[in-house]
Amino acid sequence: MSRLGTIARRTFLIGSAAILGGVAFGTYAYRKPHPNPIAGAGIGAITPYVLIDPQGVTIITPRAEMGQGIQSTLAALVAEELDLPWNQVRVMHGPPAAAYYNRGMLEEGVPFAPTDESWLAETARHAMAIPAKFLALQITGGSTSTPDAYEKMRAAGAVARVALIQAAARRLGVSADTLRTEAGAVIAADGTRIPYTDLAVEAAESDLPAVPPLKARADWTLLGTSLPRIDMVEKSTGTAVFAGDIRLPGMRFATVKMNPAIGAAMNSYDASAALQLPGVEQVIDLGHGVAVVANSTWAAIQGANAVIFDWAAASYPATTAEMRAQIGAAFTADTLNATPRNEGDVTKSSGQTWEAEYHVPTLTHATMEPMQATAHLHDGMLDIWVGTQAPGFARAAAARAAGIPEENVTLHTTLMGGGFGRRTEVDATVYAAQVAAAIPGTPVVVTWSREEDMAHGMFRPMATARIKGSVIDGTVESLDLAICAPSIMETFAERFGVPLAGPDSTLSQGAWEQPYGFANYRVTTHRAPRTVPHGFWRSVGASHNGFFHESAVDELAHLAGVDPLEFRLRQITHEPSRKVLEAVAEMSSWGTPRLNRALGVAFCLSFGVPTAEVIEVEDTPDGIRLTAAWAAVDVGTALDPRNIEAQVSGAMVFGLSAAINGQITFAGGHVEQQNYWDYAPLRLHQCPEIQVRILESGGKIRGIGEPGTPPAAPALANALFALTGQRARELPLDAAFSFA
Repeated sequence: MSRLGTIARRTFLIGSAAILGGVAFGTYAYRKPHPNPIAGAGIGAITPYVLIDPQGVTIITPRAEMGQGIQSTLAALVAEELDLPWNQVRVMHGPPAAAYYNRGMLEEGVPFAPTDESWLAETARHAMAIPAKFLALQITGGSTSTPDAYEKMRAAGAVARVALIQAAARRLGVSADTLRTEAGAVIAADGTRIPYTDLAVEAAESDLPAVPPLKARADWTLLGTSLPRIDMVEKSTGTAVFAGDIRLPGMRFATVKMNPAIGAAMNSYDASAALQLPGVEQVIDLGHGVAVVANSTWAAIQGANAVIFDWAAASYPATTAEMRAQIGAAFTADTLNATPRNEGDVTKSSGQTWEAEYHVPTLTHATMEPMQATAHLHDGMLDIWVGTQAPGFARAAAARAAGIPEENVTLHTTLMGGGFGRRTEVDATVYAAQVAAAIPGTPVVVTWSREEDMAHGMFRPMATARIKGSVIDGTVESLDLAICAPSIMETFAERFGVPLAGPDSTLSQGAWEQPYGFANYRVTTHRAPRTVPHGFWRSVGASHNGFFHESAVDELAHLAGVDPLEFRLRQITHEPSRKVLEAVAEMSSWGTPRLNRALGVAFCLSFGVPTAEVIEVEDTPDGIRLTAAWAAVDVGTALDPRNIEAQVSGAMVFGLSAAINGQITFAGGHVEQQNYWDYAPLRLHQCPEIQVRILESGGKIRGIGEPGTPPAAPALANALFALTGQRARELPLDAAFSFA
């Protein structure tokens, strides 16, 4: 068990006021801090985010590291205020605990555009802190980690620093005002230096001070710079620990095989052939499928492939065409989900008119690390190691699956090889807990095959948009965007036992809040009948609504006979959004003639981040080649520029991969794609050179994990039109274009 796991089993003590991050309203129950989940006798757990022991200072990060570098950024927030040098920083993921709730998850869902900074909008956002705390939502997602942590983790570092100074003052018998901190130590006026490690227990046992003033940006030494990633060395040397890397005495290895008609029953199975294979030891009935336990993962997978099943049929439409038709039939008044934007009268038009229908397919996450978890049930206690974006949900689900009280479960959140929303789900955790409960006393690693992982994702739904518009005098006169898709939140809420009240805002995300000043402007959403389970996919609704909206704007620009970038600038009403468009135009030398090449531009405001992207394409004898790409973003304040560049680039590649190749199709109710060979990300030779520019308007600090994805598909589609004259209204693009 990890050192933090040992700490988490000890008696909980009341923690730091720093968790509140300066919020000064609500009831007494809200103002009262949650217990400090890492407090324990003799250990310097000064706040829920700072643990000091004889080995040094460990910063506890409440969000999951899935390759996005968030643990380094969060650690820097604390280290900056703690005056801790970067080479002394160590990081651990915090245990499932209410103290690590994510206020930003609920703030993102208020029915106000990110550009709306009115008193009412800001009041509603601040009020979300109260239900977020009571619900104890410890989730990594929605590009909320940095906005949520920015003040409260800095406050935690500042409180710890003051507590250490006060402890030193008592020990030395001097005024705290005569002491300062530097490089992980308290320094007295006479030069006496006391390392934090020598003061930690005294500091943790004293009453914690109020949150002191935080450092001004001019005084930052870590924040605002490009820091080496905390996880860089371990991942480069292969020593980083993922869920499948846990090794305990007597270890067994397992895989699962579930009904390919997702959610349908398993009528029966015959495991006799599997049990004859070398290394296969046991086949466990899991209800909708089985787990095969063996002495190696390879043996388990071979055993699973040898089991003969009688599967029940799917309850949803059996083919992709039937699912698409079901969505097309759902554009009715009865299925209306919401009309989040309705300005002017879109039925009136005196200029040139246009209408079109757009389609996007079902997508899966295809994380590099397939779903896996390690579990060990012993003496009524369950230890489980899993890469999860929602450790509280995962811990509760593991307890139910194993049939034990939740307090008997210790969940260790490991590093993960990609998440993109897939690891907010708890199915991998549940299967591991079920297998561990079936073989108590034996630790087991449960690893999904790539094929099983591909076929049982919680998918991004397919969607259709019906769009009408008109232009007059070089501007948009009207835009009427109607979107229909199955609800993500409907099946997600059902899986987690959370009632879905009101409309599903993810259906319109990335469409209704765009800062265009069109005179007549309407966005409506319709909820199509449910099919397969759906979940959060990188940038959620904005991932496809960005394609719909920005393709429509581009079509209207060409209808008006106006340069597409100039067309957008004429009608953008939000200054930071104008700035990113101007920046990407400058970066790409927009307007410069290119031989056999063309540019496409797209803009999307998602997760509060204005993002503009330009893609350059070239017509070659081998097919169309992506030759260059540019992106400009405004995150308010850039905490780690190099990491932001990496996230924007990665999100763009993620979006381009899906735009060119990505689709999940169904036949007989089963997913047809099996592996990366038929669900292909961009290969290295296909990736354009990407340049990123980071703007800092000084507004609210924003997260950056997702905003780079939505503009990628429309920027590429718009570039293809500029190059070939062929308008792409359906993804993936490789169905209509040949790429080199």
